[in-house]
Amino acid sequence: MEKKIRFGIIGTNFITDWVLEGGREDGRFEAAAVCSRSADTARSFAARHGIPHIFTSVEEMASSALVDAVYIASPNALHAQQSILCMQYGKHVLCEKAFASNVGEVRQMLEAARRYGVVLMEAMKPTLTPAFRAVREALSEIGAVRRYFSCYCQYSSRYDKLKEGVVLNTFKPELSNGATMDIGVYTIYPMVVLFGRPKTIHAAGMKLPGGVDGQAAVTFTYENGPVATVLYGKIADSTLPTEIQGEQGTIVLDRINIIGDVSLVRRGGATEHIRPETLRNEYYYEVAEFIDIICGGRKESAINSHNNSLITIEILDEIRRQLDVAFPADKTVT
Repeated sequence: MEKKIRFGIIGTNFITDWVLEGGREDGRFEAAAVCSRSADTARSFAARHGIPHIFTSVEEMASSALVDAVYIASPNALHAQQSILCMQYGKHVLCEKAFASNVGEVRQMLEAARRYGVVLMEAMKPTLTPAFRAVREALSEIGAVRRYFSCYCQYSSRYDKLKEGVVLNTFKPELSNGATMDIGVYTIYPMVVLFGRPKTIHAAGMKLPGGVDGQAAVTFTYENGPVATVLYGKIADSTLPTEIQGEQGTIVLDRINIIGDVSLVRRGGATEHIRPETLRNEYYYEVAEFIDIICGGRKESAINSHNNSLITIEILDEIRRQLDVAFPADKTVT
């Protein structure tokens, strides 16, 4: 029989619904418990998903023998605290993006993973899909890479309230939110996986009432590598794709957050669709990768690696510095 990894769930939002749906496509995944500050919320979520145990304290769930690993989908500002607490009790942690509020918190998380000998991985799903693997494999087909361009702009369903003067969670700096943290990370993490740490970063954007960023355009340069540009925002929509441009061709991704199609357009115009047929839920792959690491006795993913997550949060910090976006969490770590 396959070894079952019993998951405790922190966070009961729609993303958790999607992760549970994808996770259950892996026979090794078991949703064993859910934690919410409200017992009623926990009971309702557990009943909807057939989860047998509920908790109203993260520490009680982390210390419980009922779970082996924890999936964290709470607000960004809570990621580090909750991840470290769970790791202290020997639980493996799959933590949603953005990994934490800032680089100081991420370093503390990585140190805890090393100290307690557990698996810690950022739940950045696109980079673990077969579609993104096809992108990585096709890089050698386009010659010297000259440009990476990625765009993710989506009008937030909560933006109208902000314009009325009501600041909901998605726009609260005390929860370490905003465009860079919530959706900009989708354009940046894949760039880091493909090309590593950039040499320079130049950001321009729009700061919203309340103190978080609503949109940004960021340009990166690489030593002997591509120039990269990312556009992202929560105050307008865009239909622009992601492109990786090389001297011999261009790889085109229809979307960076949910990769539906990948094309290789060779110089001269010949086009080949290279995305493999995928029968799995898109969230299956991050859960399967995480379980593979646990069952294989490894400590981190080769793709969503500790180093890639560290470089990404350093980039997010620098963008926020240039946009003059600060979080209360920035004052509590060094």
